[in-house]
Amino acid sequence: MTSSSTLPGGDLDAGNPSAGRVPRPTPVLGLAARTGLLVGPLLSMIDSSIVNVAVPDIARELKASLDDVQWVVSGYLLALGVSLAATSYLAKRFGTLRVLMWSMVAFVAASAVCAVAPGIGVLVAARAVQGFAGAPLVPLALSILLGSGGLGGGKVPISAALVLFLAPALGPTLGGLLINAGGWRWIFLVNVPVGLVGLLLQRRAPRDLGGAGSRGTPFDPLGFTLLAVGLVAALFGATEGTSSGWTSPLSWAPLASGLVLLVAYTFWALRVPHPAVNLAMVRTRTSILALVLQVLCSVVAFGTVFLMPVFTESVQGHSALATGVALLPQGVIMGLGTWVGQRLSARVPLRTLVLVGFAVLAVASVFLVGLDRTTPLWVTATILSGRAVAVGFVTTPLLVAMLAPLPEHELADGNTLFNITQRLGGSIGVSILGSVVAGAATLAAVLDAFHLVGWVLVGLAVLAGLLTLGLPPGVPTRPDAAGDDRAVTAQAGLD
Repeated sequence: MTSSSTLPGGDLDAGNPSAGRVPRPTPVLGLAARTGLLVGPLLSMIDSSIVNVAVPDIARELKASLDDVQWVVSGYLLALGVSLAATSYLAKRFGTLRVLMWSMVAFVAASAVCAVAPGIGVLVAARAVQGFAGAPLVPLALSILLGSGGLGGGKVPISAALVLFLAPALGPTLGGLLINAGGWRWIFLVNVPVGLVGLLLQRRAPRDLGGAGSRGTPFDPLGFTLLAVGLVAALFGATEGTSSGWTSPLSWAPLASGLVLLVAYTFWALRVPHPAVNLAMVRTRTSILALVLQVLCSVVAFGTVFLMPVFTESVQGHSALATGVALLPQGVIMGLGTWVGQRLSARVPLRTLVLVGFAVLAVASVFLVGLDRTTPLWVTATILSGRAVAVGFVTTPLLVAMLAPLPEHELADGNTLFNITQRLGGSIGVSILGSVVAGAATLAAVLDAFHLVGWVLVGLAVLAGLLTLGLPPGVPTRPDAAGDDRAVTAQAGLD
C-alpha cells in the first residue's frame, strides 16, 4: 500500500487510538520511499567527517585562522547534541515523518548557505544549523524503517546497512575528491541535489507513518536543558581533548561537567512521566549492557577510521585519496556483515553471536600492531576488512537486545538514546585514542603510539567479550509484535 505525502500539514491527532477511531491498516513503505529515508542519514553522517579534510583550504580562502575554522567542525557536532535532546519530543508532538522531512529541508538549505558563505562567521553559523537539522535524520529514519510498516517485516535491507556503515568511511574520501575537483564549497553544494532527490522520494511515504503526532504531548523543559547542556559540554570536552590535551581544563572541565549533567538527567528522566528522552528501557540489565557493549564496539571499530589516515599519510607517506580507497572496503564489508549478522541472530543465541564477534575483532586487531612504514596498503585494507566482518556480528544482535522489547511508539526514544550513547561514548573514546597519537613528536613516536593504540583496541575487545557473558542467551520480543518474529535491527554510525 502506498500513498502520497506532503510536507507538514494535516490532523496532528490522526491515527490516535485514544480518539475512538477504528485503527487503520498499517501502511507499508515502497522501495522509492525507503531509499528517500536513507538519503538523510547518509548525508548527515558524511557531513560529520567530510569537512575535516577541507580545513586548510577553508582557512586559506576565507583568510581565517585554523582555530576559527575548527568551529566549522565543532559547531556542527555541538548543535547536533542539542537537537538530539529534542528529537524524541518533536517526533511525538509533530509526527515522525513530518519532523524528518522538515529536518531535510533545513539541512539542504543550510548546506546551500555553507556553499556560498562569504566569510567564516556565516559558515560557522550555517554549519550549526546544518548540525541541528541533521541530528534527527538518523534516529527518525530508523524509527520508521524499524516500525511495523517501515519494511513490511521489520528487517533492514542490505542497502541500509551499507549506507549506515559506509558513510563514516566515505566522508574523508569523498571530501578529498570534491576538493580536488571543484574546491571546498563543493562538499556542501553536493548535498543540495542529493537532498532534494531524497525529499522527493520521501513524499511517496504514507503521511502518518511512524506516528502522526499529538498536540497534547507534554514538553520537559528541565529534562531538555539537562540533556542538551550536558551533551554539548561533554562533546565539546571530548573534541578538545585531542587538540588541547586531557590535562587542559578546556577539555576535562566541560567533559566532567557534561557527564555530571547527564547523570542528573538520568535520575530525572526515570522519575517523571514524560521525559525529553524516555530512559525506561535502561531499567533492565540487558539494555544497559547492550548500550555499553555498543560503545566499546564503536570505539574499537571506528577508532581506526579516524586514526588510520594519520598512520598511512604521516608515517607511510600515502596520499589522502589512496588512504580513502584503502578505507572504503571496510565500510562495504561492515554492511555485509550486518546483513549476515541479522540473518544469524534468528538462528544463533545472542550471547554466542556477540561473543564470537568480539573474539574475531580482538584477534583481527592484533594485526594492527604489526603495521609499519613499509606495510602495503592492500595489507592494511585486508586487516581492516577482517575487523569489519566481526563488527556486523556484534552490532546487529546488540540492537536486537536493546530495541526488540520496545513497543513501536517508543522506537524514537530507543533510537535517539542509542545515537546519543554511541556518539558521546564513541567521541570520548576516539578522542582519547587520538590524543595518544597526536602527542607523538617524531615519526618513530607516532608509529609507537599507533601500536599502543592497537593493543588498547585489543584490550577493549577482550573486555567487551568478558562483559558479553552477562547477556541472556535469547532476546525478548516486542510487546506489540503480536507473536511475530521480526528482527529489529539497524546501525547508526560514529561521525
